[in-house]
Amino acid sequence: MKKVLKTILMGAVAFSLAMGAGCGTGENSSLEKESSKAEDSSSQNKRRQLRDKSDYGKVIALTFDDGPNTDTTPLVLDKLEEHGIVASFFVIGNNITDESAEIMKRAYNMGCDIENHSQSHPDMTKMTAEEIKAEINFTSDKVEKAVGERPQFFRPPYIAVNQTMFDVIDMPFICGYGAEDYNNAIGVEERVEKVLAQARDGGIILLHDMNGNVQTVEALDKIIPALKEQGYEFVTITELFHAKGVAIDPDSEIIYSYAEQTEMYG
Repeated sequence: MKKVLKTILMGAVAFSLAMGAGCGTGENSSLEKESSKAEDSSSQNKRRQLRDKSDYGKVIALTFDDGPNTDTTPLVLDKLEEHGIVASFFVIGNNITDESAEIMKRAYNMGCDIENHSQSHPDMTKMTAEEIKAEINFTSDKVEKAVGERPQFFRPPYIAVNQTMFDVIDMPFICGYGAEDYNNAIGVEERVEKVLAQARDGGIILLHDMNGNVQTVEALDKIIPALKEQGYEFVTITELFHAKGVAIDPDSEIIYSYAEQTEMYG
């Protein structure tokens, strides 16, 4: 039996959007554009292959919460392509529409990971086991239908967890080092400073591609070159664990902010 944990509530990543992505006028042309980009990425076969562990040096994983959407997610993908890197996207199931699924496919075909951030972004510590399972399965099913692969990792909404969640969610839990970029009052420079101050080998950076979060898009133009200059290689969450020789263990009861973490919180 796993030992009983008290409910743990952390507000480090609160206030992100939990509703479905909006679709305004002009979406048809936008969808066609994203479909074309997804097809182009797919034809280039950019899905990343795991290399021998000895081939990796300093690694870091950029992650983005609360997509996919037709507003900010494409801008983030444009930045990733411009800088020649990959990231991991923790998606909300209710945000996966026909339009946003095309953008999610583009990310996947670029070599990015698509991971689970629940169906509706609730506080799962207040839910029953069956309600939690339904949230997880809804999103994993949507992701699998769109890209052909189920998520391997889960980020708890609000980083709020309890024992029931550990018992019923069959994926490792991911946190990460954040920049409070869900808060519009945190400017571009402060976001950059927060990310760079917390960067570490094997670390996970927590950002958001929620609707309208253009300050994070702008911050990427400074974050990515600065970390490259420090010798970091940008990898997906899957690659991060592989590069550090850490087995993907869904029963670990660790909320990872870096791959080699052994305590519950990093």
